[in-house]
Amino acid sequence: MSRQLFARKPIAELLVEGESPYALKRALGAGDLVMLGIGAVIGAGIFGAIGTAAAGQYDAAGHLVRSGAGPALVLSFLFLGVACALAGLCYAELAAMIPQAGSAYAYSYATLGEIVAWIIGWDLILEYAVGNVAVAISWGDYFTSLLRSFDLHLPVWLTTGYRTALLSPDPALHGLLQSAPHVAGIPLLVNVPAFVIVALITWLLMLGVRESATANNIMVTIKLLVLGLFVVAGLTHINAANYHPFAPNGFRGVHQGAAIVFFAYIGFDAISTAAEETKNPQRNLPIGILGGLAICTVIYMIVGAVLTGMVPYTELGVADPLSKALNSAGFTTVGWIVALGAIISMSAVLLVFQYGQPRIFFAMGRDGLLPPWAARVHARTRVPHITTLITGVFVGLWSLIGDAGETYNLTNIGTLFAFVLVCAGVLVLRYTDRERPRPFRVPFVWIVALTGAALCLFVMIGLPLETWVRFAVWLIIGLALYISYGYRHSKLHVAPRAAP
Repeated sequence: MSRQLFARKPIAELLVEGESPYALKRALGAGDLVMLGIGAVIGAGIFGAIGTAAAGQYDAAGHLVRSGAGPALVLSFLFLGVACALAGLCYAELAAMIPQAGSAYAYSYATLGEIVAWIIGWDLILEYAVGNVAVAISWGDYFTSLLRSFDLHLPVWLTTGYRTALLSPDPALHGLLQSAPHVAGIPLLVNVPAFVIVALITWLLMLGVRESATANNIMVTIKLLVLGLFVVAGLTHINAANYHPFAPNGFRGVHQGAAIVFFAYIGFDAISTAAEETKNPQRNLPIGILGGLAICTVIYMIVGAVLTGMVPYTELGVADPLSKALNSAGFTTVGWIVALGAIISMSAVLLVFQYGQPRIFFAMGRDGLLPPWAARVHARTRVPHITTLITGVFVGLWSLIGDAGETYNLTNIGTLFAFVLVCAGVLVLRYTDRERPRPFRVPFVWIVALTGAALCLFVMIGLPLETWVRFAVWLIIGLALYISYGYRHSKLHVAPRAAP
C-alpha cells in the first residue's frame, strides 16, 4: 500500500496529456503570463492588507494578535520578494519541464508521489478558492467606499458578512448582530457586492482563456496607472517624522508584517496553472513567473514607502489604507480615483485566482483523484467549465457571509506549504531524473531550494496558532476524501490492476 501511496506519475505521461486533443487550448504568450502575475499579485495586498501589515493585527476584543512592521514594511516586502524569488526559480524549472495544468499538484505527483500530490492539490484550494473569498470581501469594501464618495449609501447589512460583524472589534459593526433584520432569529448580514463580483468574474471565465487574458491585460494597465497616480500624489505629502521609529517592533514586526502581507505574493503561483494554455511554455513560463515577481516586488516597496510616509503607521489598520492616506492628505478626488482603481485591481486578482482553481481540479480529475466531471472541458471554449462554475458558486456563497481576516491566514499557510514542496520537488527530480532536458535550470540548486524552503517555513512560523490548527483540520478532511475516493479511483493504480 505504501508503494501505491508514494507512486510517482511519469513525466512522459504528463507531457503527453498536455498535448492531447482533450488538453486545454494554448493561447497565451510571455507578456500574457507577466500580466497574469501582476494581475494576481497587485491587488488586495497592496490596497488592503498593506495597512494591517504596517499597523498590526487585532482580534475582536482589541488585543494585538500580530505586531506590525511600521515604516519597515518595505523590508517585509523585500524579505518576501527574496523568499518568493527562490521559490519562483524552482517553479520556473518544474513548469518548463512539466508544462501541464495543475501547478504544484502536478509537480508533486511527478516528484514526491501521489499522496503528497493529493495533499498539495487539496491544499491549493486554500490558496485559490479560499483566498478569493478574502479578495471578494475586500473588493466589496472598496466598492461601498467608492459609492459613499458619491453620497450613495447601501444598507450596511447588505454589505457586511455575518462573520465580519461577529469578529469585528468595531462596536458599530458588532452591533449589527442585533440591529440587522432577522430571519428565523438569525441576523441577515450578507455582502451582496462581493457575491455579485464573483458571479461576474465566473461568467467572464466561462467565455474562454483568450477573452479572460484580454480582460486581465486591460485591468492590469488601469491598476498600474492608478498606483502611479497614488505615488506621484503621495510624494508631495511625505512627512519625514512618520518614518520614526522606522521599525517600532524590531525584526519581530518585520517578520509578522511579512506573514500578514504574504497573501499578496501568492499570485505568481497562478502563472504555473496556465502552463497547458501557454505557447512555447519552456521559454515563456520562466519569463512570466520571474518577470512578474520582480516587477511586483518593486511596486510594493515603492507604494509601502510612500504610504507610511504620508500617514502614521498606527492609523493604517483599515480596509482601504491607500484611500485613507489620500483623504487625510486632502487629495479627496485622487482618493476616489484610487478606490476605483482598487476595485478594478481586485477584479483582476479575482479573475486570475478563479482561473487557477478549476485547472487544479481539472488535473486531479484527469488523474482519477476526483470524479470524471472535474476533467471535462467545454467543446467550444476548451475551458473546464464545470469546475469553473463550482468554484464560482463556492467562493460566491462564502463571500456572502465570510470575514477577510480569517481567510487571509488560511490562504497564506496553504501557499507557503505548496512553496516548500515545490522547492523539495526540484531537488528530488535532480536526483531521480538527472538526464531529462531542463529548458530552465535553477542556479546553485541546493542553496536556492533549501534556502527557499527554509524561508517559507520561517514565514509560516509567524502565523497564529489558530491558523495551524485550522490547516491541520483541513488536511485531515482532505486525507479522508482521498482514502474514500481518490485512492480507489486513481488511474495510476487502476491501470496496472486492469492490465492483466
